[in-house]
Amino acid sequence: MTAQRGKDLLLKIGDAGDPESFSIIGGLRTKTLSLNTQMIDVTHAQSIGGWRELLAGGGVRQASISGSGVFLNGAAASTVRTVFFTGETRHWEIIIPGFGTVSGAFLITNLDYAGEHDREATMALALESAGEISFVAGGA
Repeated sequence: MTAQRGKDLLLKIGDAGDPESFSIIGGLRTKTLSLNTQMIDVTHAQSIGGWRELLAGGGVRQASISGSGVFLNGAAASTVRTVFFTGETRHWEIIIPGFGTVSGAFLITNLDYAGEHDREATMALALESAGEISFVAGGA
């Protein structure tokens, strides 16, 4: 993967329709996708040299997404607010240019609104995976 513009990383929320369509969430200025696996330590008295041993494929996997920026329209702001207050999981897509698309069900776990007296109002949100995550290689 060659260097890409950070602004091209997109975060989209599904409309829960059939077929589902996705829309971009606001003008996010920063976006982060973290993929994690809990490790299971299986080290024992005969572990070579006393080095830790881990069980391959044994841990719980999770994906976390965070972003901050501004809402560009009322529809995006309303969708995020409604999904947060109802506590529903929605399908989201994270498009990473030159890498691919990560998608799956996520729950909004944090939603912040902020503003300074001489600046625009901003928002920040955090999502946690709520099921299997898929990855499709490719992208611009």
